[in-house]
This record gives sequence, C-alpha cells and structure tokens, in this order.
Amino acid sequence: MDPEKIMNGISKELLAALEVMAKAKTPDEKLKYSEIVKNLCESLGVLLDLTGDILPFDDYKDEDDESVPF
Repeated sequence: MDPEKIMNGISKELLAALEVMAKAKTPDEKLKYSEIVKNLCESLGVLLDLTGDILPFDDYKDEDDESVPF
C-alpha cells in the first residue's frame, strides 16, 4: 500500500475523533475518544518511523547548496 494514503487516512480519522471528543459531554465519552486519539497517534508515529527507514532523507540537497543555519 501507499504510505501517503495510509497517513492521510489515519490523519482524517484522527481529526474526526478529535472533533467528536471535543463535543463529548460525559467523562466516559471523553475517555473513550482520548484512547482512540492516542492509538491513532501511536499508529501514525509507527508509520512515520517506518517510512523514514524506507525513504531516508540523507540525499536531500538545498537549492543553494548551503547549510541550514539552525
């Protein structure tokens, strides 16, 4: 599968869960959605780590070929 599609899908689900969590009224609902958000964030983090391992950015060169000042 395409990592970009997976990241977009997880991001959309994350935003949807955050919107529902913001509207939740009871502590149980908030807890449920906070766990969903936590799991989605962890999944996105794992995917980003794997993508970073597959597609290293070592070959990136600045257009001016100068070092970044920070």
